Amino acid sequence: MMLSESLVAETLSRASGADFAELYVERWKRRSLRLLNGEVKEASSGLEYGAGLRLFHGTEVTYGYTNDLTPSGLHDLAAHLVTARGREGRVDARGRGGLDFRKTVSGGLHAPAVPFDAHPKRYRVERLLEADGAARVAPEIRQVEPSLLEWEQETLVANTQGVWAEDRRVRTRLSVIAVAADGPQMQTGVASRGMSVGLELLDRYSPASLGRRAGEQAMTNLRARAAPAGTMPVVLGNGFGGVIFHEALGHLLETTSVAKKVSVLSDMLGEDVASPVVTYIDDGTTPHGWGSSEFDDEGAPTERTVLIEKGILKSYMVDRLGALLTGYGPTGSGRRQDYTLAPTSRMRNTYIAASATPVDRLFEGIEFGLYAKEFRGGQVKPGSGEYNFGVQEAYIIRRGRREEAVRGAMLVGKGPETIKRVAAVADDLDMGVGMCGSLSGSIPVEVGQPHVLVSEIVVGGETG
Repeated sequence: MMLSESLVAETLSRASGADFAELYVERWKRRSLRLLNGEVKEASSGLEYGAGLRLFHGTEVTYGYTNDLTPSGLHDLAAHLVTARGREGRVDARGRGGLDFRKTVSGGLHAPAVPFDAHPKRYRVERLLEADGAARVAPEIRQVEPSLLEWEQETLVANTQGVWAEDRRVRTRLSVIAVAADGPQMQTGVASRGMSVGLELLDRYSPASLGRRAGEQAMTNLRARAAPAGTMPVVLGNGFGGVIFHEALGHLLETTSVAKKVSVLSDMLGEDVASPVVTYIDDGTTPHGWGSSEFDDEGAPTERTVLIEKGILKSYMVDRLGALLTGYGPTGSGRRQDYTLAPTSRMRNTYIAASATPVDRLFEGIEFGLYAKEFRGGQVKPGSGEYNFGVQEAYIIRRGRREEAVRGAMLVGKGPETIKRVAAVADDLDMGVGMCGSLSGSIPVEVGQPHVLVSEIVVGGETG
């Protein structure tokens, strides 16, 4: 326990006049290790410890935070928020005295099998050197940058409705970047895996396998020809291919945008919003998922939320404020980067569900199209879901067969339109990891899908 029950209750009791008060406390330890061409370039660790207090007056929210977790520091925070609200007079120290907390503690659903202290620092360096060596698949590989991120986070959420939820989150991420060069031409390959686990991640996904993947992708891009441009059928790769729908569809289903009526999918529950072959799910309970936790950052148990079922919109992702503004029930989706930010509705592990269709069937009948196997960054217009995404690794589809590699492809469209053009979904669901930025900061999320065939997407590229 990070704070005593009496101190938490007293702090909440000082939220004079508020309809609801919530205290969020966290302790966070992060470590990172990065090599560049076999040499250690970064080895850092850091500790964070702080608390945020949120007061509701109807649907008006006041939020403040502090890293002074002494009684005087927390009392001063409460007094500051009450004053900022414009209330005058003495803060009632009794207020909601006698809070009866219903304590819930994480049960270890995502607990690590190999804790971080099970291996010395040298072990980590040796594993990253394995990635470096495996990435050098050809003389053209000029630079390899493997990195390892580890974090341990403990959270406590308590509120004036009697919630007391303690969670422990352990996450590990391994990434490899390889750069291939031939004269002035340079191309990059990337491979990454992350889970809510400890150092067993390095056994589940060996650094050598990720290094080899990054090196091979860099060489594929180095030898690829320029991508064509035009409107064509596109097969989206599984795993991180789901980033398009995360960015251009998922954000439109968060009450952060739905409540303000800025999402084109606001007020559409029960309506046909996607192809009937699409079922879209956001799941915070996935065992060891990169975006999983047992409780969200508002102290609610996480859940598996079916957002779209066979093309029909079934649910939004709803946090506490979103529930007040819309009337929809909370879905355990309140998340934040850290104690300096108030939570908002956010995605967790979001994916298109698999079907029984073999992957090869998706390519059949395509006379000319694009296989977008891997993606890099892109841009999305909030509200409308208009997007453009760069393709990290791509191939031409010709007469139903995957043929030569191409580079420089860009996919352009609107998420709500693209999801309606999904013609087929395969049986090979996989997930990719990333960090998602929004109003409540940058948080770990998984994006995923099986291979997906979209009947028509505008592809920006180069001719010749």
